[in-house]
Amino acid sequence: MNSGERRARLVVGNWKMNGNRAANAQLLSALRAAGPFPAGVAVCVPAPYIGEVASALHGSAIAWGAQDCSSHASGAFTGEVAAAMLAEFGCRYVIVGHSERRALHGEGDALVAEKAAQVLAAGMTPIVCVGETLAEREAGTTGAVVSRQLGAAIERLGDAIGDVVVAYEPVWAIGTGKTAGPAEAEAVHAQLRGQLAALNPRAAAVSILYGGSVKPDNAAALFGQSNIDGGLIGGASLNAEHFAAICKASA
Repeated sequence: MNSGERRARLVVGNWKMNGNRAANAQLLSALRAAGPFPAGVAVCVPAPYIGEVASALHGSAIAWGAQDCSSHASGAFTGEVAAAMLAEFGCRYVIVGHSERRALHGEGDALVAEKAAQVLAAGMTPIVCVGETLAEREAGTTGAVVSRQLGAAIERLGDAIGDVVVAYEPVWAIGTGKTAGPAEAEAVHAQLRGQLAALNPRAAAVSILYGGSVKPDNAAALFGQSNIDGGLIGGASLNAEHFAAICKASA
């Protein structure tokens, strides 16, 4: 670790728009049975299932959260879910700015930063996602892109940036089977760490996760990098055996 700081290790499963009541119950039961794990573990699930997931995980060491929230506290925003509503169900984490939200729903940096602020105001931890597209990577602008994305959150949150989790997810590696090599991922994480460390020591201790086709066979190499503190796991988190193996690799 850099500068001697002690950072939390964390592995978060992002179910995306997958699952049903029976499959969810089976997955969570198997995941509970596979523990304990050497790092913090959480699952971020579709909003309709949060209540049931909270009940299924009550009393366990596994936390739960949501995949998105509104940038507004309340009001006439049909279909939106406020951060305070998620907090009522015991959510600990809320993903904001996932690349799929940015690409498919046109979410910009300022909106993502505002969502992060709403999550913090409701007493939860935002997982702020940053990452470049394939075109941006090939153009050599990865550093500039992730710096801009994280910078918007820093500008909006100020010192509270120390209370977030950051996830670096190269868009070209999400759900494609392609993965940034450990050294490639580490280089971006180190840049993000430096951007945070320039603020204050507490920001330097923010956990930075890697997301992008993490699997049991590559998790240990990725998590072994000095600035990678865990993972934001997509497809593999829907398989209890695979997700448990990734969580155990966080040691």
